[in-house]
Amino acid sequence: MATRQSISDAATRLFLERGFDAVTIDEIAAAADVGRMTVFNHFPRKEDMFFDREEEIQALAFEAVRGRRPGVSPIEASRMLAHDLVTRDHEFMLLSDETRRFIRTAMNSDALKARAREMRDDFTRALAIVLAETSNQPTGDPNAHLAAGLIVSVWDVAFSEAQKIFDRTQDAGEAKRCFVAIIDRGIAGAAVALAETAYA
Repeated sequence: MATRQSISDAATRLFLERGFDAVTIDEIAAAADVGRMTVFNHFPRKEDMFFDREEEIQALAFEAVRGRRPGVSPIEASRMLAHDLVTRDHEFMLLSDETRRFIRTAMNSDALKARAREMRDDFTRALAIVLAETSNQPTGDPNAHLAAGLIVSVWDVAFSEAQKIFDRTQDAGEAKRCFVAIIDRGIAGAAVALAETAYA
């Protein structure tokens, strides 16, 4: 685990300094003081070093749905998660110059943008399965896929708009208020769209 983190840290530093496409695997290996094959043993794809915490983020979403209290709908659980992360000042909600550089680096690389789209699609499919399973619905339920798509879209817009506000004002408090406001509005809309289904 320490080796993986060392590789990830070295890669992220190089990516933010020079841009994702300009950094080679050999340079990452040298910066982390490991061999080229060690890098690939931990990260099969170069893009995975940039998005190395994606699984942790997804796990939070899955656990919020699986661990919700009786009477709490799946989409409401996703709204409550957003509020909880903001209230706890969770690291995934931190807005800073580094997050701005991270986003800029991703937007400047076609490979990273393509990988981000793949991850979003994979996450939406996986979330749909969790939604269906925890609501006693069949896997492949169209409403589960609709619910997952709406939840992911709402969160994407909320993060994007919050980061824009932070970039403009450097006010993390204002950015987070924007984030939860969009989450609340978006989830309310999703609840209407999913009325009379198992997910609302």
